[in-house]
Amino acid sequence: MPAHILVDTADSIAHITFARPERLNAFDFTTGEEYREACKRVAASPDVSAIIISAQGPAFCAGGDVLAMAAAGVAGEQVTAAAHVIHEGILALVHAPVPVVAAVQGAVAGGGIGLMLAADYIVAAPNLRVAGKYADIGLTPDLGVSTLLTRSVGERRALQILVGGAEVDADTAMQWGLITEVKDEPLARAAQIASMWSQAASDALGQAKRLIRTSAERTFSENLADEAHTIGQAYASSEAQTRIAAFSRMRDSRDGEE
Repeated sequence: MPAHILVDTADSIAHITFARPERLNAFDFTTGEEYREACKRVAASPDVSAIIISAQGPAFCAGGDVLAMAAAGVAGEQVTAAAHVIHEGILALVHAPVPVVAAVQGAVAGGGIGLMLAADYIVAAPNLRVAGKYADIGLTPDLGVSTLLTRSVGERRALQILVGGAEVDADTAMQWGLITEVKDEPLARAAQIASMWSQAASDALGQAKRLIRTSAERTFSENLADEAHTIGQAYASSEAQTRIAAFSRMRDSRDGEE
């Protein structure tokens, strides 16, 4: 059976690809398990400095493969178990010590929204369409959608999508803060961003991501204490000292030319 989640790593950049285009990359149980293992593996790898998420075909992800589940007579308990499996993959990306960029196109529906928002930077094609669709078939949000969508666009707009049935195009997604950029070739731009990250101070980027991702879960005082501790550790690192010395030499050189 061909894999539905592909993983390739080159030049310290891991690329996870959804490869079920004939089903609009909808997740079935096998795909969910492959996704979890792929995300956990690349997030834990010391050789990875950036992660790209993309999808084959006309759509990024249509959510769960509900038609296949219904045809197979799947029970609610099995759906709950499958959601937990995919949630592990999402947590691995959100907590990964390196940044994640997603290249998305076409339909992003249901749980596909959560898979997209697990990325830290999102490049979308002009044909992007984001929709909840859960209530249309009597289901409720999963894959982090109720949390990640609300953090991205706010409670009222999240309700517009998940309760009001709003379908969001690329321009609106940009205005709402749901995505980061709109590009004709989102994967090429995502690769450019990942390459830039791979040349940067990877630990500093990872810590910045961690501080932002966890800020909503703590008090402002706790965040300030964490920031102070983290920047002190970063300053003492050999990587920071090397980069600071290089920056100082560059400034001295510029001052000498003046």
